[in-house]
Amino acid sequence: MSLILNCRGLVKSFGARTLLENVSLTISEGDRLGLIGPNGSGKSTLLKILAGVEDSDTGERALRKGARLCYVPQDSVFEQGRTVRQVLAAACPPDEDLDARLNTTLGAAGFTEGAVSGDIEASRLSGGWRKRLAIAEALIRMPDILLLDEPTNHLDVGGIVWLEKLLASARFAAVMVSHDRYFLENVATSMAELSRRYPEGIFRTNGAYSEFLEKRTDFEAAQSKLEDSLNTKVKHEVEWLRRGAKARTTKSKARIDEANRLIDELGDVSERRRSSSVRIDFTASERQTKRLLEATGAACEVGGRRLFSVLNLKLSPGVRVGLLGANGTGKTSLLRLMLGEYEPAAGEIFRADNLRMVYFDQNREQLDLDVPLRRALAPHGDSVIYQGRPQHVAGWAKRFLFRDEQLDVMMRNLSGGERARVLIARLMLREADVLLLDEPTNDLDIATLEVLEDSLLDFPGAMVLVTHDRFLLDRVATVIVSFEPDGTLMTYADYAQWQSAQTPKRPAAAKEDKPVAAAAAAPAAPAKKKLSYLEAREWETMEAKILAAESALEAQRALMHAPDVVSDGPRLHRVYEEMQAAQAAVEQLYARWAELEAKLA
Repeated sequence: MSLILNCRGLVKSFGARTLLENVSLTISEGDRLGLIGPNGSGKSTLLKILAGVEDSDTGERALRKGARLCYVPQDSVFEQGRTVRQVLAAACPPDEDLDARLNTTLGAAGFTEGAVSGDIEASRLSGGWRKRLAIAEALIRMPDILLLDEPTNHLDVGGIVWLEKLLASARFAAVMVSHDRYFLENVATSMAELSRRYPEGIFRTNGAYSEFLEKRTDFEAAQSKLEDSLNTKVKHEVEWLRRGAKARTTKSKARIDEANRLIDELGDVSERRRSSSVRIDFTASERQTKRLLEATGAACEVGGRRLFSVLNLKLSPGVRVGLLGANGTGKTSLLRLMLGEYEPAAGEIFRADNLRMVYFDQNREQLDLDVPLRRALAPHGDSVIYQGRPQHVAGWAKRFLFRDEQLDVMMRNLSGGERARVLIARLMLREADVLLLDEPTNDLDIATLEVLEDSLLDFPGAMVLVTHDRFLLDRVATVIVSFEPDGTLMTYADYAQWQSAQTPKRPAAAKEDKPVAAAAAAPAAPAKKKLSYLEAREWETMEAKILAAESALEAQRALMHAPDVVSDGPRLHRVYEEMQAAQAAVEQLYARWAELEAKLA
């Protein structure tokens, strides 16, 4: 594959802190590179350097002559008054057929008709549709390489699936900073992690995310063996030095130099292997009330528009509800209805006496960006009270991976992931019967997401969760409430059941469509075809085969989310491949069923 972009020896510092140190990376045609790393490791900065919008302190960046590079940042802002069509028209290369390119791109991005047509003002779009427009604006430029910073943020599940299909079939190369594990698994052909734990500051592997986990585990095992080996060697050399070795001979001096080199190398390996993680533990009230909150026939209207009707839902300790639906269908409004900020347009909401609810706002409006970190974490002094015990603000900050020198940094200068950690820290100080979490995963790194998942699983109260992170939703939710386009609400046992319901049964669809198609083709019905003896026998057993195949698929899906599988990279990859094979078997059976049914029509 031909090389498109190459960077070598990149170094980037902010003040006294070195963010990138001697980082090298190459992107070739066909690459779809997933870039991950802890918050603050420099992913967005590296992407900006690759895009040419920011310079490195030292190092080289080279883009292939004539190659078109497009960059989509985390947050896109569009000029007021310009429509979606105008934004795309301005980005279209001058030598292209404008109308054809516009129509193709509008259709591919979903800007077709109604509330999200090409004639709507871009600045009035929701966050998810602004993200779609930003990606479409890059696509119409016909890039050779596309750089995407957190492309799944603000997209609903339908939008993420759209983006996965787009990237999986694209001819251009792509680099994607993302913490969406399903997205990385479905799209990436190679993975790279930025972290100081690696000798070169970056660790890259070929294959999807699950293969990356397997190879990273092997790397960490090798580093552990190296550390043990160096420890043994250093002990021997230190004992020799303590016996009073003198640098009187060339041989003695060389051994002393080697001992010092080994000590330095051990220090480097130990420092790289030293890791820390956020400690998240929401404060539960331990309330045993079985009926914390209950909605009976509740409906919600905002600005005269009915978002949903007939919500029947009961929250008890241990119930974890996941909300799914397109942007604008009312998920956030449901949380505000539960909080009491909105009154139900119909039905009623019951809340237990003195019910304590903690709300994570996706826009983080609870945070004052004009105060320093220390004041955001401890508004009333230099300490906080957590689970009945005082904690100094410096120690409390370290729990969320903030350094002492960051305490006086203004909140607006922190990254999105750091702000999310501040909000989680504040919410942890409040006792809760019910957690209402609106997109809590935006900007969080994968390590923090894993800690958050464990904390939510351990929380004994009730929870309602809005998230686009399918992995977290799949692992945490005990029930799924789906917001349908017509305003109705559907309930599913889990994410896998909801996902299956999104694809209509093809034989049934074919059966309903065929009379219409036949009537349109000709007034007279075609002669019926007959099944052969073997086909008739196959037809009779087809339903049982499909049920068995679907049961096998559901078993594989359940296995995909078992804790012992999720934590085992190699096994997770094997189970994922088996699940894909089971899915293919189900699809093949449905296709054969439709084929046989067509002969009976």
